[in-house]
Amino acid sequence: MSVLDEMLQTNEKFCANPPVDYTGEDHHESKLPKKHLAIVTCMDTRLVNFLEPALGLSRGDVKIIKQAGNVLTGVFDATVRSLLVCIYELGVKEIAVIGHHECGMAKTTSQSLTKAMVERGVSPDAIKMVERELVEWADSFQRPEENVKEVVKQLRENPLIPKDVKVHGLMFHPRSGKVELLDRE
Repeated sequence: MSVLDEMLQTNEKFCANPPVDYTGEDHHESKLPKKHLAIVTCMDTRLVNFLEPALGLSRGDVKIIKQAGNVLTGVFDATVRSLLVCIYELGVKEIAVIGHHECGMAKTTSQSLTKAMVERGVSPDAIKMVERELVEWADSFQRPEENVKEVVKQLRENPLIPKDVKVHGLMFHPRSGKVELLDRE
């Protein structure tokens, strides 16, 4: 059985008999984040069902934007676009950029990705189309703490984000759950 088949089978059982936490009024939570907070963090699997409870967050509290290494590549990249919707449509007043220790992006480079893509059959011409962005994105990330500080700075200086939106920087440890404050506005 494939992973997709397992997920669909589990979903069918879940919907037939949902846990108490997912029934009643709470099942229809508002799309607006109760805490008016957006979190920009990494897609690392170790953060799933760990980061939120470690911060005392529950379903409906915050908007979470996840991507590899929470790196920004421009004033209007995908993360910024999501934050703009959070701010202007969903009432977000604060942003927390949360990096984590032991991030795999710290070891990822444009060369390692290019090599792996070629080995998997991606055309060198296709790679050439994104080469500049690939280098800017993958090679800019070396130290997770410095990345968080840089992303916080980029968001604070972004002309599309209003100055009254507070932007904070934190680090999370994916084994202990410990959070360190790096930059608070």
